[in-house]
Amino acid sequence: MKTIDTAIIEVYIIDMEPIPQGGKRMDYNKIAKDIIENVGGASNITGAMHCATRLRLNLVDESKINEEALTDIEVVKGTFLAKGQYQIILGPGLVNLVCDEVTNILGIKTETVPEPKEEKEGNILQRLVQLLSDIFVPIIPAIVAGGLLMGINNILTAQGLFFAGKSLIEAYPQWADLASIINIFSNAAFTFLPVLIGFSATKKFGGNPYLGAAMGMIMVHPDLLNAYDYGKAGVEIPVWNLFGLTVEAVGYQGTVLPVLGVSWILANIEKRLHKVTPIWLDNLTTPLLSTLITGFITFIVVGPILREAGVLLSDGISWMYNTLGMLGGAIFGFFYAPICLTGMHHSFIAVETQLLAAVETTGGSFIFPTASMSNVAQGAAVIAILLITKDKKLKSICSASGISALLGITEPAMFGVTLKLKYPFIAAMIGSAAGSAYLAATKTLAIALGAAGLPGFISIDPNSWLNFGIGMIISIAVAFALTIVLYKRNEKKQAAKTDELPQDTTTDSKVKTEVISAPLAGKVAPVSEAPDEIFAQKMMGDGVVIFPTNNYLTAPVTGTITMIFPTKHALGIKSDDGVELLIHIGLDTVKLEGKPFNLLVSEGQRVNQGDKLMEIDFKMIEEAGCPTATPVVLTSQNSFEIVSQGDVEINQPIIKLN
Repeated sequence: MKTIDTAIIEVYIIDMEPIPQGGKRMDYNKIAKDIIENVGGASNITGAMHCATRLRLNLVDESKINEEALTDIEVVKGTFLAKGQYQIILGPGLVNLVCDEVTNILGIKTETVPEPKEEKEGNILQRLVQLLSDIFVPIIPAIVAGGLLMGINNILTAQGLFFAGKSLIEAYPQWADLASIINIFSNAAFTFLPVLIGFSATKKFGGNPYLGAAMGMIMVHPDLLNAYDYGKAGVEIPVWNLFGLTVEAVGYQGTVLPVLGVSWILANIEKRLHKVTPIWLDNLTTPLLSTLITGFITFIVVGPILREAGVLLSDGISWMYNTLGMLGGAIFGFFYAPICLTGMHHSFIAVETQLLAAVETTGGSFIFPTASMSNVAQGAAVIAILLITKDKKLKSICSASGISALLGITEPAMFGVTLKLKYPFIAAMIGSAAGSAYLAATKTLAIALGAAGLPGFISIDPNSWLNFGIGMIISIAVAFALTIVLYKRNEKKQAAKTDELPQDTTTDSKVKTEVISAPLAGKVAPVSEAPDEIFAQKMMGDGVVIFPTNNYLTAPVTGTITMIFPTKHALGIKSDDGVELLIHIGLDTVKLEGKPFNLLVSEGQRVNQGDKLMEIDFKMIEEAGCPTATPVVLTSQNSFEIVSQGDVEINQPIIKLN
């Protein structure tokens, strides 16, 4: 019986610019089809993956490869077989695009799932904002859809909006079922928000996203008391008795902070269990124990702590608003949006219910009008960005999320736009503070619950409609104007930074004065001595190879990090003078899935020569059977001379450009 060996074909991508010299944009789909055809067709491919520079195809029979036809493909620079791998040199930056097309054509999934990149840049607040953005951006479409549908539902069901004393569906009963269906459609994303967040957050934290989704399902299980009913008068809170320990059986519908905390706990428990559990037992026990342990922590620790924090917050805000008047309204309005980010605004329901229940003595609720000011301010900030930005992708996000925020659903606006850009979020907070201060001064209160946005008039005492409208105009105007002012200020800052950068005074693409320092201490040799034919034959570019003796990587030039592969084993940097470098830490280290690498920078970050970029566990690389040799190649094809060879210290000059 003949045994058919499995081969791996690797495709190198080395052209950073996706538009080749002819001016025509690359057809990645055609490139992918040509590659598939000339490696024996789809039936000869069993799997696909990519690393920093290579598209790898698992082949059934390597004899079916048409090498001549592959080299005839316009972007192919060469081919050869090495270490059981047939490698096609194409050209960096396009590998993910080509791989996506290959997997789409074949109808298969990529074989590697990169670990999420750790965000290390900036202060704690900046990293937190980026973390929240990374988690919520993928689920924005679901939230946007739900928000817009909720706006439609409010139009259909709002009392007195079109007819005195009754809603549109009460005037036209034949529309009642339509409203009911739309209500279900609109509420789903918010009712089961912990499921969406659990999936996205657990994935971001490095855990199994499906376990995160399952944990979110547990948190909104229908047998639990709905979170929206918690704290309402007359509602009995169900409890579990766990060997004498009383635990409240309450759900987390619509919450954010609890599920974020739970997702982090779940991911870390899972990762630790993976490390200590034998392989033969891992798939059985790790999901079980991760879910079980996290579940008990959720209901015994996380829930009670956050709920108590919410109660204390509600009591404090009520005291502040009633004591400080206009100032209290401004403070509450300013911080309402950040409170919403945590999900703790749901604890206001208990306070608001009490205020509305005793409306004859309290006059109504101050919480709903404040929420309306905050929401329309977020919407105004997003609309301002929509009108002034030139980024088409950002415009598309703003158009939907801005309308959604004006109607009362701010998550898409905050997580998709204002928080990401930072200054619109601040502008919206100030706008909300201004509008809320006016409402507090005029004692504008809500007499019912409703949609906290433009439709909010129906929940306000008719005698206060004018003041509510004025407050809304103030919020919108301040947020809108401040966003534009801060946008222009931000542009000036960016322009000033650009002006401070060294300017290229020659049209010659070759840099005359650049000096490249050693990113690692160790033995430096020409790249032709690299124990890898791809690098040794200079198919990725000329440069050096370093056999390291230290455990951290520094910036060889002052410039910008242009690329970091998800498995962290390779990164690109472009100097202020236009020199482009590729640093590949070790060889065949893509299979280590980022474990030996502790990344300290991120894509797009500016670094100075000598700045620490990464901590590396070379011992782990050696134990995995991978060479530690680290090629440093000039992908910009500059001419140069090696000024230091043999043993060198870190940051010592090793290359001088001609």
